[in-house]
Amino acid sequence: MNNLDRKDNEIKLGRIGDLLILIIIPSILFILAFFLDTPKNLLFGLYRIIVSPDVLLVDYLRIGGIGASFLNSSLLVFINIYIINKLKLKINGALIAAIYTIMGFAFLGKNIFNVWPMYIGGYLYVKYQNIEFKNILVIIMFSTSLAPLVSDIAFGLGFQLWISIPLGIIFGIFCGFIITPLSSHMTRVHDGYNLYNIGFTAGLLGSLITSLLRSFGFNFEQQEILSTEYDLLLRILLIIFFSIFILIGFIINRNSFKGYLDLLKYSGRLVTDFTHIEGYGLTFINMGIMGLVATFYVIILHGNFNGPIIGGIFTIFGFSAFGKHPKNSIPIMIGVTIASLMNIWDINSTTVLIAGLFGSTLAPIAGKFGILAGIVAGFLHLALVKNIGFLHGGVNLYNNGFSGGIIAAILVPLMEAFKKGD
Repeated sequence: MNNLDRKDNEIKLGRIGDLLILIIIPSILFILAFFLDTPKNLLFGLYRIIVSPDVLLVDYLRIGGIGASFLNSSLLVFINIYIINKLKLKINGALIAAIYTIMGFAFLGKNIFNVWPMYIGGYLYVKYQNIEFKNILVIIMFSTSLAPLVSDIAFGLGFQLWISIPLGIIFGIFCGFIITPLSSHMTRVHDGYNLYNIGFTAGLLGSLITSLLRSFGFNFEQQEILSTEYDLLLRILLIIFFSIFILIGFIINRNSFKGYLDLLKYSGRLVTDFTHIEGYGLTFINMGIMGLVATFYVIILHGNFNGPIIGGIFTIFGFSAFGKHPKNSIPIMIGVTIASLMNIWDINSTTVLIAGLFGSTLAPIAGKFGILAGIVAGFLHLALVKNIGFLHGGVNLYNNGFSGGIIAAILVPLMEAFKKGD
């Protein structure tokens, strides 16, 4: 049975059914928020999350508590799902990746205040270009990578709030306005081998803005605020979440894993939409499997489950509908792990673990050029990502996408050249 036959044969849920599946996890988080904390503490925690400096690495679990973090994450997903439904968009791999990336980063930098200026900027852009907002929604969802810029200008530069809050919003609107034309050109730099293209774009834009602010004497202090107290609960929840998706995919695929090995044959290079080429059943199965792979990667290396780790795992989970699978992602993780063993960084530190998780942005390299190439890409990625954050001052949440774009831009031409020379 070919992939078209499998897609036709799977159980059809329709657009609303697919949306309902996507809100299972945020709905559980929303309910748990009110079990884990009182309404008063939830509101106070959300307030602390909103006004906290958001440059990397800040853990909302430490800043606002687990209840407020769950609430922040679920609310952001609910609002984005509402927008998707309002625009009557068909659920595809890119939207799934965007939804769960937002959900994950709602634990370490995105909140119910700082993301919306980018949406306003995107809306102004489509009005200026006379196009429909649904055409750029995915790009705008990913552009919230620069959400910390809004918060840190609004609350971190020492101005009076009546000046700093509008100024932060204006910067966010500006970024949302220009991110679409910029991102379309940046894909050419890495030729689709960096899945976090907006992260690469945001890294360049954030570096420019941060450099300008530094030239006027304003600096963003990078930080490392991490929680430790929710490790066991989070790892249990993640295993449950991803097991649910494997079960859902299994049922949609007519109680079968048939065809999954075919999915592993794709390189993952942009654009690889598994919902389109293999169907929703196998896509959900792959998402669940990759979620478990990411979770056990952290467990095996004795890492602590905190906000940044959750962000990395949910990003992998989402992008497993849009290019990532075990065959092209695990080599990157191995490369990062080898690099940490051979270099000066602790293998189980949060920064190294998230480099292994987010470093799977380079999965298409392993998918196209093989396991060894993926290991090399992961090895180089750790060295670069540990040093490149200074350029943008931590205001680009997709720091690994920035690093991945540079690694891919250097490695891919070399690999293509040697391949042609064989």
